[in-house]
Amino acid sequence: MTKVSKRENVWDYPRPAICEPFKGALTVKHDGLILARTTHAYRTLETSHPPTYYFPPQDVNMDILKENDHQTFCEWKGIASYFDLQINGKVIMRGAWTYQQPSSTFSAIKDHVSFYASKVDACFVNEEQVIAQAGDFYGGWITSNIEGPFKGAPGTSSW
Repeated sequence: MTKVSKRENVWDYPRPAICEPFKGALTVKHDGLILARTTHAYRTLETSHPPTYYFPPQDVNMDILKENDHQTFCEWKGIASYFDLQINGKVIMRGAWTYQQPSSTFSAIKDHVSFYASKVDACFVNEEQVIAQAGDFYGGWITSNIEGPFKGAPGTSSW
């Protein structure tokens, strides 16, 4: 039985966003493989978004990550670089991302890797399978203790 963490409402998360160590276990699986597993992650929190988790590179199967040319800009973290995932002869476009030169507030996640839960078979927080944040822009992971509503779904871009 998975231990449920304390309830968190995303509308109580701060703005501007913050980064904090995550005390727990995270796992990403796809096509029968463990892509990443750690107990040394960070999570970022921002008003209206479920947490986004960042894995240290030593806890990620870096052989499956192929950097592509896509980049996005976050007003808090800086420029994100994206990876395609190459797994068992298949490619998942833009399945993960990293910040190679994050802002000073987010320096702890430099070169850490985050995964879109919607693009892999399963992501887990303390053995609980997560639900992907709608829209695939933010990449948040929703667990049973996280309350919304969440930004990302159609019609929420103006929130």
